[in-house]
Amino acid sequence: MNRLILSLILLGIWGHTISQLTIRTSVPVTTPGSTSIFLAGTMNNWNPGHPSYKMTKDSAGIYSITFTPAVGTVKFKFTRGSWDTVEGTAAGTFIPDRSVVYSGQPKTIDLSIAGWEGNLNTSTASPQVRILSDTFYIPTLQKKRRIWLYLPKGYENSSISYPVLYMHDGQNLFDAATSFAGEWKIDESLDSLQALGDRGCIVVGIDNGGGERLNEYSPWINNQYGGGKVDEYVDFIVQYLKPYIDTQYRVLTDKDNTGIAGSSMGGLISMYAGIAYPDVFGRVGALSSAFWFSGEAYSQVSATGVKSSSYFYMLSGAQEGGNQAGDMEKMVTTLLSSGAATGQVYSKTHSDGKHSEWYWAREFPSMYKWLFEKKTSQINEPPKNQGFRSNITNDQLVVSGLELGTGKELTLWSISGVKVGRLMTDGEGNASLLEYDHLHGLYLISLQNDEMRYLPNYYI
Repeated sequence: MNRLILSLILLGIWGHTISQLTIRTSVPVTTPGSTSIFLAGTMNNWNPGHPSYKMTKDSAGIYSITFTPAVGTVKFKFTRGSWDTVEGTAAGTFIPDRSVVYSGQPKTIDLSIAGWEGNLNTSTASPQVRILSDTFYIPTLQKKRRIWLYLPKGYENSSISYPVLYMHDGQNLFDAATSFAGEWKIDESLDSLQALGDRGCIVVGIDNGGGERLNEYSPWINNQYGGGKVDEYVDFIVQYLKPYIDTQYRVLTDKDNTGIAGSSMGGLISMYAGIAYPDVFGRVGALSSAFWFSGEAYSQVSATGVKSSSYFYMLSGAQEGGNQAGDMEKMVTTLLSSGAATGQVYSKTHSDGKHSEWYWAREFPSMYKWLFEKKTSQINEPPKNQGFRSNITNDQLVVSGLELGTGKELTLWSISGVKVGRLMTDGEGNASLLEYDHLHGLYLISLQNDEMRYLPNYYI
């Protein structure tokens, strides 16, 4: 009997041991021998330095880890303990998440790390970007954090005061060298808009807390992912960071000229801050927001209500997975039933949209213009020809009021200088699309001639 019991125990241990996932990887030869390698992914809430997911190095220099994840697709990346040192290409640029399908049966995969994003020495940030501080103290969290600052061109040589947009996940906003999932290209977009006549905006980027990101970006606790520290984080912005920016820089301090924006969990926290502090943040950008994190996101809006001075810009992508579009539309309905007028809320789902920085980077200019330029009396819109107007419905674009004659070909450019469509005038002041790629975002219409002369007073 004892032998049978022992056999059953050993069988149980053996069965438990083999039903695990083992991941092995080599590292670049430039990686210091003393480097610790970690696995961050869906199995540990994307904690880049979780001690339980520190890999073991063998005598051949191969790192490995064995664990038992939930059955299904496991997404992950290798890090050296932080998102600043996440794996990348051999050139130090961004790579997508890795994934493996785990069936519950024993499985071993062998991989290799091509390079580290932390080894990318070439910054992509424009000269308008600077680090306000690498160690800005957050009293409410008793931590220090890097703070980024974007100042419009000509700031030092003018007396103009600017609106301010506070944004989360600062690592990803301006510089590919620091991003862990690609950058938003905020600086390139604002530089381009300013060149087209926009007055400009100051952007303050706050680095996330790495493994504490989910905790700091939600006021509500999710039993699986954490949360509960958002009040400390938002209070830091309201009570310490904004007063500092207001006194040290030429800014328009009122709610109509102060926005807060982010994506995913950053969208969730932006919506929370806009509802909790409507007299501070009158403009809210919530892209691909993680409203799924807690149903209390809707309850907060219903219980608090929406002020007539608050504006909300929301996006979702049809390819993000989950019920992203449905969650967004539920928030739209909640805002409208809680006091918001139709003109205070903008929402859009793009068929090609994914939960990714490239998507948010592409849509940032449209968000910025909608939030600030048309609603703030102190911000001048780019001049437009009197009578010029556009109509975009069902992927059709008709422009009228051009007064350019018959048979004139127009070119539709994105603000980044990419040609996305052609139009032809009909002699009655109208122009219709001949061909196009995508019809969302901010565009500049130019007259097609031998000199490719731009008409900077035609905007869509």
